[in-house]
Amino acid sequence: HAGNPDLIDLQWLVERGWLEQGQAAAGLASRAAKRRALKMATSNFFRQVETDQDSAGVRAYGDFLRDSSYWLENYVRFQAFRSAFDKRPWNTWPEGIRECEPRACDRMAREVADELIELRFRQFVFNCQWHELREYADQRGVMLFGDMPIYVHMESSDVWAHQDLFDLDEGGQPVTVTGVPPDYFSAEGQLWGNPQYNWPRMRETRFEWWLQRFQSASGEFDIARIDHFRALEAYWEIPASATSAKDGHWVRAPGRELLQLVRDRCPQLCLVAENLGTISPEVEALRAEFSLPGMVILQFAFDGNPDNPYLSHRHQIGDIVYTGTHDNNTTLGWFHSLDDHLKGRVYQYYNHPEEGMPWMLIAQAMASPCLTAIVPFQDYLGLDERHRMNTPGTTEGNWQWRFSWDQVPADLPDQIHEMLAYYDRLPRKTSS
Repeated sequence: HAGNPDLIDLQWLVERGWLEQGQAAAGLASRAAKRRALKMATSNFFRQVETDQDSAGVRAYGDFLRDSSYWLENYVRFQAFRSAFDKRPWNTWPEGIRECEPRACDRMAREVADELIELRFRQFVFNCQWHELREYADQRGVMLFGDMPIYVHMESSDVWAHQDLFDLDEGGQPVTVTGVPPDYFSAEGQLWGNPQYNWPRMRETRFEWWLQRFQSASGEFDIARIDHFRALEAYWEIPASATSAKDGHWVRAPGRELLQLVRDRCPQLCLVAENLGTISPEVEALRAEFSLPGMVILQFAFDGNPDNPYLSHRHQIGDIVYTGTHDNNTTLGWFHSLDDHLKGRVYQYYNHPEEGMPWMLIAQAMASPCLTAIVPFQDYLGLDERHRMNTPGTTEGNWQWRFSWDQVPADLPDQIHEMLAYYDRLPRKTSS
């Protein structure tokens, strides 16, 4: 639900009179400097509140508090309490606060009231800026495509404030945790370690916690990908004491009930199913029942299996085709990793086109019958494995890639536009 305050634009605060220009400039020096600038903006905003109760900013702030009431207070209290307790795990906090008991938490909230005010204000600012961005995009025909992570972190306001919805023992320790069995990404499987859901309790609450997550996504995005969709049909349950994901087993999940309620609550939100990994016919049947687009990854197509669903001639019109995702190597890095025989088979399958990698695979994504094609920016820039975004099953060195403008060829926009036109992927003007 919450936004990352590191993404807040300080100049926006200057334009509203909540921050001085010099304070905004100083706030660009570091994360700590930005937090100091946001603290100043909080003080300035609430001084304005005292003098003008009917300003547009004050009204917008009141609306935000009302509309975000289902998540905001749990979030700001968790963050403030965590700071007060030196960022120790929440299940080691003092009794009462550890269990998220209202009286104990109210007492603690009074002790950290100033920090709570600042945390609420940061989320208000982020919310305003995000929705201005979304409106700007919408006016230009650009849709925002977000993500719905299937699991949440143990150290989160979600778990602390809703302990009965997770598979925890009386001390707040996970009984079972999340992961996946061995698959394309990892021969050992992946032991993610998030606490598993208490699905019977979720059902008793009519999945309200889940519906609130989708409600937030609906306000933030036009499209949301349900990460690890297969866990809504059956999930890989691993004992918390296990050291390997291989020790898990499949457990059925009430995804059909949940998805129907999501459709009723958020009919305007377009959903996409991330159907990668170990996918059973039951998972695909659930996806088909709700007409959810799936994902086809061209880098996965060449394992020698003629029934491989990622081969271009097996693509379905309603799905989304990717050269690779954020979890894949770059296309050039992937191609470099293949032996000469497999490299030749890739080109043979596509009838030996003239283009080299990665543009050959980009062209095949554009030529796919899938209505939507997605190409990572590293592929457009022709970057190799050194620029990979993420390596699943690892915890170091991920999510650090950034591009610089000197990497972007001057003719790249024209090159992309020409390809979009050739494969009939440009937006069409509609008559009024």
